[in-house]
Amino acid sequence: MGKIKDEVDVICEHKADGSIIPMRLRFMDENGEYETYNIKGYRQVKDKGTFTTEDGVYITSNTYLFECMIIAMNTKRIIRLYYEPSTKPKWRLGI
Repeated sequence: MGKIKDEVDVICEHKADGSIIPMRLRFMDENGEYETYNIKGYRQVKDKGTFTTEDGVYITSNTYLFECMIIAMNTKRIIRLYYEPSTKPKWRLGI
């Protein structure tokens, strides 16, 4: 099971068709310092109905789920960003 961070700042682009493109993220680490990453690539996971992800996050049809590639310590990593605008308009990060 992955680790979830509930306090994540995300810079994203909202397109005219309503789609969202995540571009950059920032979160506070265990030492109270911010870590910032540019998103090098992403894939939006389309509707599969309701399910629970490998991070333990319950997904509904209203949840946006993005699998994003970042570079952390000179290594490519895949992270997951969750956004549910209807009930809790905040971003969550699955590592």
